[in-house]
Amino acid sequence: MTDDATRADKIDVDRERGVTIVFGDGRSCYFPNDELRAACPCAECRGLRDQGIDVWPRPGGPASARIEGAELVGLWGIGIAWNDGHATGIYPWSSLREWGGTEAAPTP
Repeated sequence: MTDDATRADKIDVDRERGVTIVFGDGRSCYFPNDELRAACPCAECRGLRDQGIDVWPRPGGPASARIEGAELVGLWGIGIAWNDGHATGIYPWSSLREWGGTEAAPTP
């Protein structure tokens, strides 16, 4: 993949629904909140998945994932704080591009 393909040129965070990223090569990818939360790349969540434990949803937690906050992490990713109190995952652009999401965000 070229550098353009893994560079985020535009990021739209819809706290209730998900994140849309337009990469440097023009490809637009949509990532629904529940899928992003379930795929959290932090060490804690990777450890749970390695044990066969679902990362999301968690017993006693919210029924759906909502973004409470998001911030850029250097030039290489986005950190997301979730409504279940989890905020340690940093999603690298290269991983999100590889994951791909869907080509276009659904209409409301």
